[in-house]
Amino acid sequence: MVAGRVVPGRLRRRLVVAFVLVAGMSAGALAAGSYLMLRQARFDGSLQRADADARYQLVVAAQFLPLTDTRRADLLASFEESGRHVVLVAGETQASNPRYAPTPDPDLRAAVAAGQLGFQRTSGRPHLLVVGGRIPGSTAELYVVTVEDDLVDALDQLRTASIVGWAVVVLLAAGVGNALARRTLEPVGRASRAARAVAEGLLHTRLPVRGRDEFSAWATSFNEMAEALETQIEALSQAQARERRFTADVAHELRTPVTALVAAASLLADQLDALPADARRAAELLVADVVRLRRLVEELMEISRLDAGREVLATRPVDVGALLRRIVAGHPDARARVDGDAPPVVTDPRRLERILTNLVANGTEHGGGDLRADIRHTGAALVVEVADRGPGIPAEHLAHIFDRFYKADPARTGPGSGLGLAIARENARLLGGRLDVTSEVGHGTRFRLTLPLDTGDTPCDA
Repeated sequence: MVAGRVVPGRLRRRLVVAFVLVAGMSAGALAAGSYLMLRQARFDGSLQRADADARYQLVVAAQFLPLTDTRRADLLASFEESGRHVVLVAGETQASNPRYAPTPDPDLRAAVAAGQLGFQRTSGRPHLLVVGGRIPGSTAELYVVTVEDDLVDALDQLRTASIVGWAVVVLLAAGVGNALARRTLEPVGRASRAARAVAEGLLHTRLPVRGRDEFSAWATSFNEMAEALETQIEALSQAQARERRFTADVAHELRTPVTALVAAASLLADQLDALPADARRAAELLVADVVRLRRLVEELMEISRLDAGREVLATRPVDVGALLRRIVAGHPDARARVDGDAPPVVTDPRRLERILTNLVANGTEHGGGDLRADIRHTGAALVVEVADRGPGIPAEHLAHIFDRFYKADPARTGPGSGLGLAIARENARLLGGRLDVTSEVGHGTRFRLTLPLDTGDTPCDA
């Protein structure tokens, strides 16, 4: 079997989505964790440097004590010239650079007032880190301002790179997952197509065996099953062919002696009144059995021709209602009522008559002769229903009622051969129709014949 491309399905999409989710969540967690750890480390490092610098600058600021107006201005100018921005709080708040003059928050002021170093970070641009403390030997407060714009920009770039990297990982995971899912499910697709081919009758279908993985073991088991199935079906087909040949040969061989027996039985039937009473009964039984044997041979010949496919249809418009009434009239034991009518149907009148005759005869023999036949047409189909009020057919027998030589009576004492309904269904199929049965024990049996309907202007044959 040639392997084709696997058509994407829900299972394949689920595998790809699962692969992407696992890869995306793993990569996202790793990227986010790495970014947060690095961000915290960079901020901690910046704070440590700012803390050490602030301690030094507080010592430097102590050299400007006492803080007169002139010394205060010199202190601010000195820090600004050295590249550091500070905020001095000594009665009033003064900044060395108005651009970098954040207002210390109450928590920071409280920590500084308690003689401790404190810090705060401001959001928005510029990003500022403020570390403050009391100038030794004074109540004045000095806040050293560090600009962290470069640090924040670097972290933003790192975050963007992490997001882009995560997106690339997800796309790669989708591609790799799709390829792996396709490769993984390819044996499943081949097995599915192979099973469908076997179901359609291609029993020679086999799966390629590659490697020693689970799929290879699966393919080997499938091939063994398909080979065993092919062998069994071939054996059954040969047995069925032998059975059909045997049936045809038996019917053919019996036709000549049965014809002679029928002729002799006809002569005997004409002389029944001249026979003694004790011999007349035996002669009547003989004549009846010869007639039954002739019918069996005729049915065997017909079923053989149907099996061989040598039957040719001769179709023409048929008035089904008239045909059914004529058949019912030919069964004096039948108490039948034919209701309804329908347009002519173009079919083979001989085969249709064979079907209806079998249904009426079956209802007469097994249903007590009390029959009702309904004829109607629905759309492009003609429906004929023949129902009786007999004892009905048990459910365990109903499924086999159209099987050849099958009789619901296990003693097989009925008058039929067990071929009538099988022939009727085969003829219905040959006419493009369908024959079904429903039955209820104690209420009777109903046969339903459905044929394609085709009206015409040609005179009808009944």
